[in-house]
Parts: sequence; structure tokens; C-alpha cells
Amino acid sequence: MKTAVSIPDGVFMGAERLAKRTKKSRSQMSSDAVREYLVRHAPEEVTGAMNRVCAELGFKTDEFISLAARRTLEKSEW
Repeated sequence: MKTAVSIPDGVFMGAERLAKRTKKSRSQMSSDAVREYLVRHAPEEVTGAMNRVCAELGFKTDEFISLAARRTLEKSEW
């Protein structure tokens, strides 16, 4: 899908430099940026992605480690 957006000159120039350095098109850079923004603002997607990676790597859930991690997180200030 094609779309037009307005962004500040400084953001555009930074994106141009990064696109050239990474050898990506502006379209690919914009698509990657929006995709990353969506993931960062949808924590359930991050959890799902992490769970898929762990499953692919064959990590098994260890009940003791899960309980210890949960207890540690409950004591931590977020």
C-alpha cells in the first residue's frame, strides 16, 4: 500500500543516512520503523514472539526457575 506522511526534516535526514548506510530503500526503512513501533507498543506481541523463539529452540519450562523468576519480579519495583 502506498501512503504519504509528513515528518520533520531532521527525522527525514536521519532516516536517509541510515537507509544509505544499511542499503535499504526509504520504503523499507519506513515499513521497518512502523513494524518495530507496533511491536514495542503491543507487549503481548513481544511475549508471543519470545515464546515462539523459545519453542523453536527447544527450551522447556522449568517449574522451579519459573517460580524463582516470578518471586524475584514480584519483589522488584517496576
